[in-house]
Amino acid sequence: MARGGFAQWGNDLYTGRRSYPIVQRRGIWFSIVALFSVASVLILVFQGLNLGIDFRGGSEFTVSGASTTDEDVAIDAVAAVAPGEEPHVTQVGGNAVRVQVSELDNEQTDRVAEALADAYGVEVSEVTSNFIGPTWGESVSLRALWGTLAFVVAAGLFMAIYFRAWRMSVAAVVAMLADVLISAGVYAVIGWEVTPSTIIGFLTILGFSLYDKMVVFDKVRENTDTVLEQTRSTYGERANLAVNQTLVRSINTSVVALLPVAGILFVGGFLLGAGTLKDISLSLFVGIAAGALSSLFLATPLDVALREREPKIAAHTRKVMDLRAGLVADGADESVVAAAASGSAQLVPGTHLGQSAQPRRRR
Repeated sequence: MARGGFAQWGNDLYTGRRSYPIVQRRGIWFSIVALFSVASVLILVFQGLNLGIDFRGGSEFTVSGASTTDEDVAIDAVAAVAPGEEPHVTQVGGNAVRVQVSELDNEQTDRVAEALADAYGVEVSEVTSNFIGPTWGESVSLRALWGTLAFVVAAGLFMAIYFRAWRMSVAAVVAMLADVLISAGVYAVIGWEVTPSTIIGFLTILGFSLYDKMVVFDKVRENTDTVLEQTRSTYGERANLAVNQTLVRSINTSVVALLPVAGILFVGGFLLGAGTLKDISLSLFVGIAAGALSSLFLATPLDVALREREPKIAAHTRKVMDLRAGLVADGADESVVAAAASGSAQLVPGTHLGQSAQPRRRR
């Protein structure tokens, strides 16, 4: 799409001349999110996450100045000393290797260090070893869990107070949890190690997701502030207009955020072999994409589904639909009725004419 075409497309979405029935087709989006969420739960239950040494405890060796970074060399070296061990080997930088195994005693630790030094052609002094006990791993896991829960609770309370609507808060929290759940499912499928950097990535996902939803919901609130004072469009239609008006902004923000993360993931993680960069960049890449999509296709449609259960909103929706059905019966112009159904036009009861809705400018 040419630059002018994209700009015109965005302008048409904002003014309502073009509209996509995103909220009206919420059943489809709910089904897709439910499918991915259930799949993620099943993957996490039956396959689980590949928890790093910081969470499960164990011994870690770092070989510096290695002549090769072949993982099989480390696997064979560890197997020669501790048969049955399944080491996790990661390339760190251009000529360093990190090897993580379960807890070893002092004698085994020394022997594994010597075996790694011989295998990679370095001095024993170039092999450093660290031990992380299970108590430390459990503490890190609990802190990560409590940190995530604290963020979700704080975000939910903030949105409930800011928008003065608990339904928006519930919709945002559900969407954020779906973002993290789906991101964790993807992480489990790929099988990469979960490290503290991964947890930082997940918390960053929540922050980006919250920001995106705040922008969309702010437009929803602006469009629906006086919805009960008119009979031209329903709450759902005006919310759908808000989603269309913020669609281009969400696309631009997400692309701008994904490009540097993609650079970190594919260039830093794969080409340069920076393992710590892969940990955080994968969670960010999947989470940012999921957060942008959930803001448009889950959070707002869920808010509309909850709001339409309110007696006042439900009664207003029926009234608007009845008036619109009367206009159709009277032979009103189909384009005018269609524009009203998209939330982009104002129907005047008793007439066959439509007037384009002008978005209110915030001072």
